[in-house]
Amino acid sequence: MIDAMNRSIVLSLVVLAVVSCCNGCDSTPAQVVSPAVQTSSSPSQSPSEPPVASEPTPNAPTAVVEATFDDLKFDIEPDAAFDKSMLTPKITELCEQRIRIRGYIYPTLKKRGIKQFVLVRDNLECCFGPGAALFDCILVHMKAGKTAEFSIRPVAVEGTFKFEEFVDYDGTTRAIFRIDGESVE
Repeated sequence: MIDAMNRSIVLSLVVLAVVSCCNGCDSTPAQVVSPAVQTSSSPSQSPSEPPVASEPTPNAPTAVVEATFDDLKFDIEPDAAFDKSMLTPKITELCEQRIRIRGYIYPTLKKRGIKQFVLVRDNLECCFGPGAALFDCILVHMKAGKTAEFSIRPVAVEGTFKFEEFVDYDGTTRAIFRIDGESVE
């Protein structure tokens, strides 16, 4: 649960990100890695057969899925109300998985020891104007004992990806994605 003070900070950051980002900016940060698929092959599998996706074992660490902001896109008209049914199967598959995604930390007043921030698709240098899409920002809440440092360069955030609708006091959905952050590099 976000207490009232933290909620207002997050809301301010989300509002700034939404107002400042561009809608439909298709630029992605350099060095973005395509989504990876964990595979395993069994001795009985022939080389011509496609690899079989491996299942994580109960006590094994969960593999990290490489993701991009393009993986989070879905059809929504500008200024349209959000409905969970708009999410693509690809997005719902990412929910509750550990992912690694590159983006930019939306500027905050704090430079070190950041416990929560907004990760955005781009650094606002490519375009101007209001109307950012919901899929162009992710709220990041660092896990207990973990923090981030602000950087003007792209960062890679690793953690558990979740769908969590953040609705403003006026009923407007401001953000829909969250990462419980484990590391920011």
